[in-house]
Amino acid sequence: MIAKAILHLKPPSERHLEVVYKALTPETVKPATTRSKVSVNKDGNMLVLEVEAKDTVALRATLNAYLRWVSTLYDVFHVTELYSRCKV
Repeated sequence: MIAKAILHLKPPSERHLEVVYKALTPETVKPATTRSKVSVNKDGNMLVLEVEAKDTVALRATLNAYLRWVSTLYDVFHVTELYSRCKV
């Protein structure tokens, strides 16, 4: 069985889109497992994440990993933006 998911994510800015795209792309070149395949593309102001896996368990694990990475990047954006506003 092959399981597939396509996610369209809209980052808050073009800069965020570019950073997330550049951060995730190397992960798609050399995947950690052979059970799933991922492609990351930009479509206008959207990040398109396509995941194809051998089964739903692998699909879920792969989606969780990539979404966790995106979430972590957003957390880093938030902290650095807060830090840049502080006057030390």
